[in-house]
This record gives sequence, structure tokens and C-alpha cells, in this order.
Amino acid sequence: MTTSVSTQTQNPSLTRSVMAGVLAGLGGGVVFGMMMAMMGMLPMVAMLVGSQDPVIGFVVHMAISAFIGAVYALAAGRLPQNALTGVITGAVNGVIWWVLGALIAMPLMLGMSNMVFQIGDPQWMSLLGHIIYGVVTGLLFIPLIKRG
Repeated sequence: MTTSVSTQTQNPSLTRSVMAGVLAGLGGGVVFGMMMAMMGMLPMVAMLVGSQDPVIGFVVHMAISAFIGAVYALAAGRLPQNALTGVITGAVNGVIWWVLGALIAMPLMLGMSNMVFQIGDPQWMSLLGHIIYGVVTGLLFIPLIKRG
């Protein structure tokens, strides 16, 4: 009699958690993307890939949203999943990515190093959008991870 040994090295619960994070991030990204579209910010996001087309900007934004959702799942996936945790961890996630993305990475990637950590009205609106993204992502993550 022969036995088969599974060579799967990925932890299924980790994979499921990351996929839930990606989906939650996409949901948060749609909400934040609509806000960005209304504020005319999608062409600037498109500039990250050498375009100014708002549709391209939305696609880039959604890819970033999925990635950030996956990172959120890795960071928050082992915490108790309830509405309070989703709101708090989501908001913190939004603030962290506002600093890393909007205040540091985006200005540097667009060749505007003089804008790093510059905060005016557009950046405050961006903070609000990032917090909303984070909270929506955090709240969507809960039912998605529990579906398992």
C-alpha cells in the first residue's frame, strides 16, 4: 500500500485570510475610488504608471487597494473579529497608509520630493478618504474571514 504526502506548503487559513483581505480591500477601494473620482484625483494616481487617464487611475488605485487589503489581513487577521476591532484597526490602517502612500511614496514617485510631508487641504481630504477606506476594509474583512 502506498501513501501520498501532501507537498502543499501554504497555510490554508493564511491563504484564506489574505484572500479575504484582498476582497475587503477592493470593497474599501471602490468607496475611496468614488470619492477620488469626485475630487478629480484619479488622473494623479494614473501618473504613477505614466498616464493621466482617470480610468487607468482607478485601475491602479484598485490594485493598490487589493495589496493594502492583503497586508491588512496579515496584520489584523489573528485579532478578534468584531465591529469595534474592524473600525479601530481599519482606521489605524488607513492613517498608516495615508502617511506611507499619500505623504511619502506618491510625491516621491511623481518626482515631487518637495511635497513629502506637506499637508494642506488636499492632504486632509486624502486622510479622510484613507480612514474611510480603512474602516470599510476592516468591516468587510469580518464577514469574509468568518465565511471560511
